[in-house]
Amino acid sequence: MKIKLNLWHLPLLVTLVISFFPLVWMVSTALKETDQIFTDFLNPIPLPLTFEHFHHAISTTPMFGFITNSFIVALTATIFQLLTSIVAAYALTQFRFWGREIAFYLIIASMFIPVLVTMLPNYLLLSDWGLLNTYAAIILPQLANGMGVFFLRQAFRTIPKALLESAQVEGANEWQRMWLIVVPAVRPMIVAIGIIFFINVWNEYFWPLMVINDEKMFTIPLALQLFINSEGGTAWGPMMAVATVASIPPILAFLTVQKHIISSFLSSGVK
Repeated sequence: MKIKLNLWHLPLLVTLVISFFPLVWMVSTALKETDQIFTDFLNPIPLPLTFEHFHHAISTTPMFGFITNSFIVALTATIFQLLTSIVAAYALTQFRFWGREIAFYLIIASMFIPVLVTMLPNYLLLSDWGLLNTYAAIILPQLANGMGVFFLRQAFRTIPKALLESAQVEGANEWQRMWLIVVPAVRPMIVAIGIIFFINVWNEYFWPLMVINDEKMFTIPLALQLFINSEGGTAWGPMMAVATVASIPPILAFLTVQKHIISSFLSSGVK
C-alpha cells in the first residue's frame, strides 16, 4: 500500500519540480555573479552569494517608482473590480427584472473574449481621450471583471432570503442590506477574488506596454524590458533581480490568503 501511494506521489513531485524550477532559477540567477551565470547555468546554488544585480537595478533605474506605479495601478483596479463585481452580483441575485439571466450570460461570455480582440478599440478610445501615458489608461479597461461577478453571484445565492427579509422589516434599505449583511457573510470569497484580481493586474504586461511610453510611468513588468534591450539582451543578472522583486508582492499576497482562495473555489463548486 505504501509503495502504491509513493507511486501516486511521483507524478506530483515531478510536476512540482517542473513548476518551481523557473522560480528557483530566477532567484538563483539574481544572486549569482555574472561569470557564474554562464559557467553554472543550471546550478541552482549561487556561490558566492552576491546582491550586485539588485544594486545595479536600483542604482540605474527608478525601481521604487516602478514599484509605486504597480501598487497604484493594481490596488485601484482591484478596488474597482471588487466594487463592480459586488454590485452586479447583488443585483443579479436580489432583484427580479427582465433580461436578468441574459445579462448574466453576457457577463459570463465576456470572460471568453480574447484580450487581444479588445486591445485595439480600447487603445484608440483612450488615445482620443488623451489618456495615454497615465494611470487611467491602464486602469479604465479593467474596471470590471466577469469572473468576479460569477463567483460572487454563486456566493450571494447561498445567503438565506429570510435573513435579508428580516433586515428589510427592520428598515434596512438595499445598500445597508448589501454592505452590512451580504458582504460580511461572504468576506472570505471577496478576499480571495480580490487577491486574484491584484495578482492579475500586477502581472499585466502587454496592455501597459501599449499605452505607456514614458519610462516614469512604467510598472514593474515593463521595467524588465529596460534590461532585455540593454547590452544586446544579455543583462540576465539585473533582469532576474527585477523579476524577483516583481514576484514578491503577488507571492506574499497569495500565501497570506491561500486558505481563503482554495476554500472559496471549492465551496463555490460544491454549492
